[in-house]
Amino acid sequence: MDAEVVIERINALLVEEFELDPDDVRPEASLRDDLELDSLDAIDLVVAIEKEFGLRMDEKKLAFMKTVGDVHAHIRVLAAA
Repeated sequence: MDAEVVIERINALLVEEFELDPDDVRPEASLRDDLELDSLDAIDLVVAIEKEFGLRMDEKKLAFMKTVGDVHAHIRVLAAA
């Protein structure tokens, strides 16, 4: 899957699921500090990504993802596998 498509789909998912301003969803944005997503939001994010991409994610790996860019990179790896 094309990297740009992954980025666009994840950004759209974040905006829709968490009612975020699209301008705030940028690669360097911190999931916790900038977007104010908490641990429950992280679970919702995993579920939404799994539905959107038809992938299985390990929720524990999300704990190591600090920025939107980290999520982009992880999903690109999973989508390529």
